[in-house]
Amino acid sequence: MEIDLQRQVERARQEPRLLRAGEALVANDLPVAEQLLRPYLKERPTDVFAIRMMAELAARVGRLPDSENLLRRALELAPDFTAARANLATVLYKQNRSGEAIAELERIEKSGEAGLGHHSLKAAALSRIGGQEEALALYRLILDARPDEPKLWMSYGHLQRTVGEQAECIDAYRKAIALEPTLGEVWWSLANLKTVKFDNDDVAAMNAALEVPNLDMQDRFHLHFALGKALEDRREVDASFSHYAQANRLRRAIATYDPQDIARHVERSIAVFTPDLFAAHAGEGCGRDDPIFVLGMPRAGSTLVEQILASHPAIEGTAELPDIPALVRRLDGREMRGDDSDYPECLVDIDGATLKALGEEYLDRARIQRFTDRPFFIDKLPNNWAHVGFIRLILPNARIIDARRDPMDCCFSNFKQHYARGQRFSYDLADIGAYYRDYVTLMRHFDDVLPGVVHRVIHEDLVEDPETQVRAMLDFLGLSFDPACLAFHENPRAVRTASSEQVRQPITRSGIGRWMPYEPWLDPLKQALGTVLEDWRR
Repeated sequence: MEIDLQRQVERARQEPRLLRAGEALVANDLPVAEQLLRPYLKERPTDVFAIRMMAELAARVGRLPDSENLLRRALELAPDFTAARANLATVLYKQNRSGEAIAELERIEKSGEAGLGHHSLKAAALSRIGGQEEALALYRLILDARPDEPKLWMSYGHLQRTVGEQAECIDAYRKAIALEPTLGEVWWSLANLKTVKFDNDDVAAMNAALEVPNLDMQDRFHLHFALGKALEDRREVDASFSHYAQANRLRRAIATYDPQDIARHVERSIAVFTPDLFAAHAGEGCGRDDPIFVLGMPRAGSTLVEQILASHPAIEGTAELPDIPALVRRLDGREMRGDDSDYPECLVDIDGATLKALGEEYLDRARIQRFTDRPFFIDKLPNNWAHVGFIRLILPNARIIDARRDPMDCCFSNFKQHYARGQRFSYDLADIGAYYRDYVTLMRHFDDVLPGVVHRVIHEDLVEDPETQVRAMLDFLGLSFDPACLAFHENPRAVRTASSEQVRQPITRSGIGRWMPYEPWLDPLKQALGTVLEDWRR
């Protein structure tokens, strides 16, 4: 059944309850909006404007699948409802389903109703799945029409960084700053290039931005992170740490992170993933051997490992793929964060057909990130360390490489790094230390129950003797040595991580021991690491 969209438009403009619900959404008063919308939709379940508003509410509280279902219902009733289709594209994008988001945006384009906002979302989605050139063209189109939009210049700069065009990236960031000097994220983006050194004028400008009344919280913590880096480069250690600490305090306050969640996950995983479980599922799962999982702590050198391996003619580098966590979220049975999870216990009684289907689904989902016919590809999501057992069950022939770095350098590097998403543990020294300790605990378990399945690369060993370590990795993968792996910095591939600039340079020892000047402030980190501080290599 299709409804008369224009008629509903006219009715919605005159409906007091919808008007009040809209005001509540604008004010972010979600309980009031929900109290108005739920009874209204019971009376008028085909009102697509109310459905769209309820979808907006669901998205804001993190119920993205619910939001998606509501938007699909609205489009079933009104296929020409462009605003709902654009919302659906956004929800799909937020669920890391960029290909599907692009398909919805292209339907809007075909209708002739695409605007600059739609082009911007499409560019962002394309950049996630390796469509950098098309995304750059879209950003240029948008910027020609809106050259005074600082966040568009920032997004354009992010993409130039990904493709290795550092001069263009810096120019775009500087244009954003000229338009909006208090935009903290772009200051941090410049700092996050690692190779950029701020001058006195930059430091003064950032300090001035921090003095602006009613400065947005996001701008404030980004500025503190950027100033921490600027002052670290000047060896002003006390002031540098003060800014890093302020940035992390602000960020931690909105991170909603409980370190016991990871500790419990590790404890439960150790109980579930036993030798008996793997023996019971021997010969099951998807037998393909395409994937190489490079995992471990963030800031442990996984991007370097990926860049080295992706320089081999048999291996394609992709990105930090969201697909293993997406499959896990579907299995865990939770509707909201904080609900009890069925994972990993749900794997105890899982059948072979389901394991095979999950492995095949992973490969199908990952295919959108592949652009060559090379036989192997890399999934470089560090946090996949928490799902090694699941990976082994659904893809028993996949290779797994654990990239590990000295805990003090690794953990302090996380403390200095602001992540746009996904690393909520990284804003407190004790939380970071506990996370590293839990990671090592689980990886040791898999060393015991799956001996030889995980190959460990110690970052410091790779820096000191690259050829030996590269040969060992390739032996583990069953591949012959190729000299291109040692010339990894010449590889022109796009790199979408915070280490993108470092891996375009030869290996150096510059990252080793960077924590030492900050040692007076790092006791909480050392205490949280415990015995792992001394025996982290095994």
